[in-house]
Amino acid sequence: MSLPQLPNSAIELGATAGDWRSAVRLAGAALVRSGATEEAYTERMIEVIDEFGAYIVIAPGLALAHARPGPDVTHEGLSVITLAEPVAFGHPHNDPVSVVLGLAVANPETHVTSVAELANVFNDASAIPAIASATTPEDVRSVLFAEH
Repeated sequence: MSLPQLPNSAIELGATAGDWRSAVRLAGAALVRSGATEEAYTERMIEVIDEFGAYIVIAPGLALAHARPGPDVTHEGLSVITLAEPVAFGHPHNDPVSVVLGLAVANPETHVTSVAELANVFNDASAIPAIASATTPEDVRSVLFAEH
């Protein structure tokens, strides 16, 4: 299993977000731009954090925004947002966040395999800073899609 495609429309570098909700909305908007989701999915990603907390901050500086599969997911998708200024999500150890990934999947099995694939990428301690400092979409893809 490989990660969903990452078109340029799903990448925004050096974005500005005033808080975690804004950061998640940027990731959701990128999923919408890429055609992976409808706007309702973005609000569902925020509801997950409201309900379950900042567990989506999976590593220092990295948040993986997602929600369950649903009718607002057109196809699997991934988005990457880097923030000019990191924002706090409320995680006790991994705040502040400078990289927000948005993940949309069509079924639960794909969710598990996509998260596992992302975990492989971020086992490399240099991956988060490399994405955070990326200046082009190609820089981002070279980190996410490198052989691990």
